[in-house]
Amino acid sequence: MEVKEEAAPVENAAPELPEGVADIDLLDADNPQLCAEYVPTMYTYLRQLEKETAVKPDFLKGCPINGKMRGVLLDWLIEVHLQFKLLQETLYMTVAIIDRFLQFEGLTIRRNKLQLVGVTAMFVASKVEEMYAPEINDFVYITDNAYSSSEIRQMELRILRTINFGLGRPLPLHFLRRNSKAGDVDVLQHTVAKYLLEASITEYEMAHCSPSITAAAALFLALRLLEPDVTLATCWTESLQHYSSYTTKQLIPVVCKMAAIVVKAKDSKLTTVHTKYTSKKFLKVSQMEELKGDIIQKLAANNMEGL
Repeated sequence: MEVKEEAAPVENAAPELPEGVADIDLLDADNPQLCAEYVPTMYTYLRQLEKETAVKPDFLKGCPINGKMRGVLLDWLIEVHLQFKLLQETLYMTVAIIDRFLQFEGLTIRRNKLQLVGVTAMFVASKVEEMYAPEINDFVYITDNAYSSSEIRQMELRILRTINFGLGRPLPLHFLRRNSKAGDVDVLQHTVAKYLLEASITEYEMAHCSPSITAAAALFLALRLLEPDVTLATCWTESLQHYSSYTTKQLIPVVCKMAAIVVKAKDSKLTTVHTKYTSKKFLKVSQMEELKGDIIQKLAANNMEGL
């Protein structure tokens, strides 16, 4: 048997801690199950992996499918995800699989097959993430028998071959949890950041943004909206900057895009995420006054004055 080439080594293990920044992994040092000593290296690897599995800007250009159709598909898949009571990771992996597949095969996928791509991607993601994944016939049923189980299996093989069976793309949730720990944020701030992340899923113009920068921008915006005493210059602390590896200047353009998404959410036809986050389980964050106030309106208009 031929020996395959070894995988490229992880570039630079974790960077040194700057002065004044606490080691957040020390909190878990006594729990061997959390493998605290490996965490910095693992996150360095995830950052390397997200570059290798990047999605290009405007990857649907010239395809029969456009950004609006992608948005409608993902809005429906969020409903399916809710109905099946699946994990958050399954949803984000589904989106990553769809975008990476369409980036290579978008020119060959007709509009009437887009829903097939969507349910197949969720079928694959479920098998990776879920303890008890829905059966293939559940996905046939959810499409109102528009596709057969045989078509889903054929599409599954096609998707996996196209993305070279690479299902390890990091998810925004991986980075959000790390950042939330670094910022010592409360449940409400973390939940608002999750809402901002999920509201961005259906936006085509956000699809090419890396998982790490979208996670950092979502937490940045949540902190700025919920902490009355901070400014844009002070809400992203040294600890958050170190563990996310993004500066305020790098995050502001993505933060403004997210703010614009939330501001126009009330006029959008894609309402699943907004409705989902009106429930008690998610602290009814989508109804919060802070998401309608002056700060978010200014950021949506790229107006930094007084912020």
